[in-house]
Amino acid sequence: MKTLYFDCFAGVSGDMILGAMVAVGVEPNELKNRLQLLGIQGYELSFEQVDRSGISCVHARVKTQHEQVHRHLSDIIGIIDKSALSDAVKKRATKTFTRLAEAEARVHNQPIEKIHFHEVGALDAIVDVVGAAICFDLLGIEQFICSPLHVGSGTVDMEHGRFPVPPPAVAALLEDAPIYSTDIKGELVTPTGAAIIKSVCNSFGPLPAMKLSSSGYGAGTRTYERFPNALRVLIGEAISRESDESLMMIETNLDDMPAQYFGHVMDRAFKLDALDCYFTPIQMKKNRPGVLLSILCRPEHREALLQMLFEETTTLGVRTYEVQRRALERKTERVETAYGGIDVKVARLNGSVINQMPEYEQCREAAVRCGVPLRIVEDAVRAALLKQRA
Repeated sequence: MKTLYFDCFAGVSGDMILGAMVAVGVEPNELKNRLQLLGIQGYELSFEQVDRSGISCVHARVKTQHEQVHRHLSDIIGIIDKSALSDAVKKRATKTFTRLAEAEARVHNQPIEKIHFHEVGALDAIVDVVGAAICFDLLGIEQFICSPLHVGSGTVDMEHGRFPVPPPAVAALLEDAPIYSTDIKGELVTPTGAAIIKSVCNSFGPLPAMKLSSSGYGAGTRTYERFPNALRVLIGEAISRESDESLMMIETNLDDMPAQYFGHVMDRAFKLDALDCYFTPIQMKKNRPGVLLSILCRPEHREALLQMLFEETTTLGVRTYEVQRRALERKTERVETAYGGIDVKVARLNGSVINQMPEYEQCREAAVRCGVPLRIVEDAVRAALLKQRA
């Protein structure tokens, strides 16, 4: 799966993304030709090679004519829909603008259709967002992952006053994303950059396992001493994280232990870092019914679990043997529903989602709290997942 990793050690903006895309292989003239399909005038897009703290970067520059009009979200979507761009580009650009508009509306506590979108309606934002969508399409990116975002520090002057970094719209856009601040002064993450990242990235974290094919840097406008103000992008084929691991299986047969003890043993096993614990009905010698108690664990937890079994059960002997396990890459994602936030365990094979399961206890608590059937909550979670991945 072709994967793009945003390394936002110096934040991110729309022009930094465009510059990084050219740095990793997008042909500038091809991008400009595709942008002409929008059918809008009044801007000039250029690229130049610049130095940022000794690193060669591509700086994208969007020059626009002064505009008197403030476009609304419906105006932007109309421009995109009427264009000759591909459906994939239209969908991605529309999703980005919608996220940006929703954040602005939330900050100003206004309906989305009544907001004057200074950022959304600007020509440079249109070029940045649609240009980024075109680049992703040209490169054939299938999966997007982002590092924690460096947002900067200090304050920024805006139309409504001076605000702390990250400013309100950026803070709203980056909810559920990992962010951090250092002593670097200034606004490192712009609303346009944040909206693009949140509209394409399904996961945030460290650099994933991949066979790297290209890397490049998109320059920010400001320069700092000994701090490269640039966005690094790495592209490659995702490498499956699925691999075999050696584990220990601990077993013992029990036919003389009170039934109520089994639950206590299971609880203790999981507190001692057991990976799994389960009971199987068996038929033992002298035709007595019994229980096979099985515990799966990592080798380093074997001794503690053996001691617990000798202390807590009636066994006189325990068997252990090595087993091989192959586990899918798993990650927990959170979705918002009408019944509250719910975690979903997502499993991937070779980078593709093949299973996703809402956390049962959270769904059950939400169902009880809201007075609705459990299946209604689970259906809402799955619907939210589909919308989130759209």
